[in-house]
Amino acid sequence: MTKISWFLLLIPILLIAQKSKLKTGDLLFQKMDCGELCEAIHAVTEGYNGNDFSHLGLVYIQNDSVFVIEAAGNAVRKVTLEQFSKNTQNTMLIGRVKSKYKKVIPQVISFSNQQIGIPYDDDYLYDNGKYYCSELIYDAFLGAYGKPFFELKPMTFKKPNSNDFFPAWVEYYKNIGIEIPEGKPGCNPGGISTSDKIKIIGKLN
Repeated sequence: MTKISWFLLLIPILLIAQKSKLKTGDLLFQKMDCGELCEAIHAVTEGYNGNDFSHLGLVYIQNDSVFVIEAAGNAVRKVTLEQFSKNTQNTMLIGRVKSKYKKVIPQVISFSNQQIGIPYDDDYLYDNGKYYCSELIYDAFLGAYGKPFFELKPMTFKKPNSNDFFPAWVEYYKNIGIEIPEGKPGCNPGGISTSDKIKIIGKLN
């Protein structure tokens, strides 16, 4: 049996051993390999302790089963932790809201569950009736907290220290037929991971 096959067989075992680390409302941060687009995201965003993140999801525990609510694929969806973990072979980081904010978690979960089926926001535009991964988390906490919990910042699709757009973004937005939303408000997994309202409590392999 190949090393890769052994690794895939070990994933469920490793996850079972680590599930006890997780609580409903935790955030899982992932570094995904989606080619040039992920590389462009990593180049202009910085995560906790300099880590690169391109995706995140919200932990929801039901009857001892661990699920993750995420905006991915075609829509907002609820998947098992095992399914979510297959997005990447990189170690995931676990974020948890600080104790004084934990009262918002039930409303965060309720809001997120209500968004299941909402289309994925492949335009990456805030407040357009669709959701990308960090936008879902931003709005879930906004509604629960009653004011911004995380930050929206001007987005950039340009190479660092340059006025040139990443070619991958030029091609991407050309294909979907809209202008690059340079400077529009948005959020990203890296920015959320550095929020002073959460703490990174560990890793999930």
